[in-house]
Amino acid sequence: QKYLCSSCNNVLKKALQTLCGHRYCSACLSWIVRNNKNAVCQKCKEEDPGTLSEESLLAEERAFGDAAINKEISELKVHCVTLGCSWSGIMKNFEEHQSLCEYALIPCHTGCGQVVMRRKLADHLENGCVNNVTMCQKCKRSLSSSEYQVTTFLWFKLGTLITFNSYLIIYVIFFSQQNCSAPLISRDGCCFSEVGCSFRGSVEKIKEHEKTAVGAHMLLLLQHIRQLKASLFSATKAANSFIPWPELKLENKLHVFENIVAVLNKEVETSNLEIAAFRRQSELDQNLIRGLELKIAELHQCLTQKDAGLSTLHKSLLFSEQASYDGIFLWKITDVGRKLQDSVTGRTVSLYSPAFYTAKYGYKVCLRVYLNGDGTGKGTHVSLFFVVMKGDYDALLPWPFRHKVTFMLLDQNNREHIIDAFRPDLASASFQRPVNEMNVASGCPMFLPLSKLQSPKYAYVKEDTLFLKCIIE
Repeated sequence: QKYLCSSCNNVLKKALQTLCGHRYCSACLSWIVRNNKNAVCQKCKEEDPGTLSEESLLAEERAFGDAAINKEISELKVHCVTLGCSWSGIMKNFEEHQSLCEYALIPCHTGCGQVVMRRKLADHLENGCVNNVTMCQKCKRSLSSSEYQVTTFLWFKLGTLITFNSYLIIYVIFFSQQNCSAPLISRDGCCFSEVGCSFRGSVEKIKEHEKTAVGAHMLLLLQHIRQLKASLFSATKAANSFIPWPELKLENKLHVFENIVAVLNKEVETSNLEIAAFRRQSELDQNLIRGLELKIAELHQCLTQKDAGLSTLHKSLLFSEQASYDGIFLWKITDVGRKLQDSVTGRTVSLYSPAFYTAKYGYKVCLRVYLNGDGTGKGTHVSLFFVVMKGDYDALLPWPFRHKVTFMLLDQNNREHIIDAFRPDLASASFQRPVNEMNVASGCPMFLPLSKLQSPKYAYVKEDTLFLKCIIE
């Protein structure tokens, strides 16, 4: 399953891994992002639609090449499923085999509409293709390939055309060029298409194919030459039935063919050396690419850490903007109904306010409220406490903390505020210099009866919001 694309469900091609951990073909991911605004990973939807996160959003720049999976896929053992073909090998060689498989069904390039095996294409062109005809320049008749070869041979007998050997040598040299640019060959196909190669593609792909598939082209050409030899033999028999054969013998023809094949074998050897060098260079390039992909992954991890640091810095900056430095703090508590219920059930017993300061370089303190009460006020009152926290300037401040603290619960109709105050017990540990992050809270366990908080006569809670104020003298 890990070798399959999360979109097309076929074997991954140039695998990319997204932030959510799923893999896509490079082309599939590009198509999804291009055709869908705010595209979401389909696998994430299928696995657990309720836990979709920002990591499930698809974007090409947020995906990275999965070199390990690509390497595993390239080494997978596969075999050709074309009927009659026994080829087997590894995945990275399969695409080249597909373009050469002799048992593959391919359309005839003449446009006759027939689909034939690649190995039988030459026979089809010779005997069955209705479009493979040639106009004889002497008799002005449209002839099939075999008819035209016999006619050409007969005219050769009469001395009115160039020798068949010369024609064949020109034909072989023409097709042995790696970068064929003959105007009669459609440039969306290989220039060896006339001898059985069915490769199609862009100009760049064709050039690359013609450069790397020389060996296969030589085999196709050798097969074609053998068929021409057979045709020549048939033509010889036909000619001898009514025209005397001169001293030039068939052995000379075969000798010419053998010389041509020897030249082609040397070309194949040279091409094999070039292919081996190309493969070595390709391996070096792949190693370089894998190194760059690892570097990109490291940079991506570093960027993630930087993002986390920026997030922490943003929270710290936001806290600094909200902090008070004059000993007066107003605390807005929203969702009072839900938070009161959480306090009753024990889910969230108490709430801490943001920290504030008695002065710019003064004591660091905060408030702690129990909406369902604590201690003697539990279940009947709202309990409100004062907390001394460890600050940056404690070493310069006098201890114990001895400033008067005033609590206020504001009536939002400005009629009857609830006010309570106390002076610190200097012997209490709550007001000594903090050793931990915060001291034990101290204050008013019976600050306000719950019945009064919820009474419609007062506006302590309005639009599910209340305001607590603390003043430190």
